[in-house]
Amino acid sequence: MNLIQKALSKLGPLGDHAHYAHGYFTYPRLEGELGPKMNFKGKEKLVWSLNNYLGLANDPLVRQADTEGARQYGLAYPMGARMMTGNSALHELLEEKLAAFVSKQDTFLLNYGYQGMVSIIDSMVDRHDVVVYDSEAHACIIDGLRLHPGKRFVYRHNDMDDFKKQLFRAKKLTDDSKGGILVITEGVFGMRGDLGKLKEIAAFKKYIDFTLLVDDAHGIGVMGNHGAGTGEALGVQDEIDLYFGTFAKAFAAIGAFVSANRDIIQYLRYKMRSQIFAKALPMPLVFGLLQRLELIRTRPELRIKLWQITHALQDGLKEAGLDVGDTESPVTPVYLNGSVSQATALVEDLRENHHIFCSMVVYPVVPHGTIMLRLIPTAVHTFADVYKTVAVFKQVRQNLVEGKYAGNAIPATAEEQILS
Repeated sequence: MNLIQKALSKLGPLGDHAHYAHGYFTYPRLEGELGPKMNFKGKEKLVWSLNNYLGLANDPLVRQADTEGARQYGLAYPMGARMMTGNSALHELLEEKLAAFVSKQDTFLLNYGYQGMVSIIDSMVDRHDVVVYDSEAHACIIDGLRLHPGKRFVYRHNDMDDFKKQLFRAKKLTDDSKGGILVITEGVFGMRGDLGKLKEIAAFKKYIDFTLLVDDAHGIGVMGNHGAGTGEALGVQDEIDLYFGTFAKAFAAIGAFVSANRDIIQYLRYKMRSQIFAKALPMPLVFGLLQRLELIRTRPELRIKLWQITHALQDGLKEAGLDVGDTESPVTPVYLNGSVSQATALVEDLRENHHIFCSMVVYPVVPHGTIMLRLIPTAVHTFADVYKTVAVFKQVRQNLVEGKYAGNAIPATAEEQILS
């Protein structure tokens, strides 16, 4: 069979509906200044879908730093991979400051979070080693595991009894193979918003020798007294052997980093193929990231405001009878019962009649019959934004219960009903 024909025959659940979904439910275009109010299809929407936790995307000091970095260096500088010709004093300075911020000896900058996680796993394990990981690990972790030639055991999400079972299975294998064990979990799970069981997992180090890798993409800058992440928040940062954070969330940029003891970071510098054979982070990004890190360190009011908005939103939704699951972070899922068809009608109602834009998650990401609406509060949202959203969500939940979204029939707004 021709490979192109074969590929087109298995688009998957999203691709199969691209003719209907593209440009609206998938690949939507949000336009205008990044923030809580943006334009979609020519109309202003209240947006809850940007991981701009601290509102740094359009902070004046950040924009100034980005502009100055581009003016001084252009996008090409430095030219080449870090190991060859792509290193600079500013890259090393950012690594030094990040290491101090997350209380680790050293840090290695990575071009992209997804690529970085895949490459860390590839660098750390061989066929003699065993990986134990959470069932709801991010796709970048799963893709990293696909490169692993040895065994891997998955445990039910945050289930410590199952984790123990899989950990002891791994120990038995590595006792025979003379390999090691890599445990991977997340600080904040990006869909549910709950935290990884870092403290409980770390406690097993007393009994079994393993290396703990934590993906804290949604925790860095947000969690902990100083924003240093979920390890800080839970008091176990010292127990995390490899701490991974990205710049795509609270930092409002691109790239990632891994922090650990100096010897293992030096090993990764000379082992990670995705960094050895790829161009270094462009200097304007590094220049701007130094400013972002400084603001995260010195302006706790941004994090305080984020959590005020988060608590107001989550408390308001719960008081309105909506299910936000077990979230312990700003990530705010709202769970409803309904079909994919009802979900599309509900989201169209939110966007067209109520001018609220949020992400929709349906099967196969969540079980059949479940609709998840995922909200991301930020420090630049207002309490008025929260109150409007809670009231609207209460109404659309009622519409869903009453069957108003059956057959993609979008209800008119109250104002339209009166005018008609």
